[in-house]
Amino acid sequence: MEAIWLSHPMAASEVIDALGAKSGWKPNTIRTLLARLVKKGALTYSESGNRYIYMPRFTREEHVSCASETFLDRIFGGTARGLLIHFAESGKLTKQDIAELKRILDQPRE
Repeated sequence: MEAIWLSHPMAASEVIDALGAKSGWKPNTIRTLLARLVKKGALTYSESGNRYIYMPRFTREEHVSCASETFLDRIFGGTARGLLIHFAESGKLTKQDIAELKRILDQPRE
């Protein structure tokens, strides 16, 4: 998805070129992945001669938003509080992270 979000529309051959070198996957594996992403509704495609041209059905930002909400629901009961406490207590937040969170939290909400 990252490759297609970065540069779309993309022909299957372009996706294969973009992913093949990084992943070491064979072209047929990448074609199978593309077919599964179409079946799951993440990609759409059109045919142009003997080429398949792929487009994302949603933006990266839309995906991140949906995946984040699903993750929060499953793991932290739908609230960010538990997530933030976990990261704060585990030492995964840097001083810069904490300062940025404070800045965001201090902003007036609509």
